[in-house]
Amino acid sequence: MFGLGTTELIVIGVIVFLIFGARRLPEIGKGLGGAIKEFRQVKKEISGEEETKETENNKGQEKENSPSIENKLAGKVLDQVPGVKQARDVKEKVEKVKKIMD
Repeated sequence: MFGLGTTELIVIGVIVFLIFGARRLPEIGKGLGGAIKEFRQVKKEISGEEETKETENNKGQEKENSPSIENKLAGKVLDQVPGVKQARDVKEKVEKVKKIMD
């Protein structure tokens, strides 16, 4: 697995355990698992959309929605990770306050 041995994986596991603690590890695992699941679903949707667009457009035109699909995928993946979602919410609130202050 990526050239990592058993010892390296154990060291990485211990470091992650020390940084996040026993309470946060299940939440992080659940968030990452959900993100991977969502990524696979979106990947299937994208490949299905590409096939239908290729048949409709005679395989000559490029897909126009790729940036929006990538942004949509990134947003869904980030929403699955608990800490990142909270940070995004705080950032949005800070931006609203800055607009009010100006």
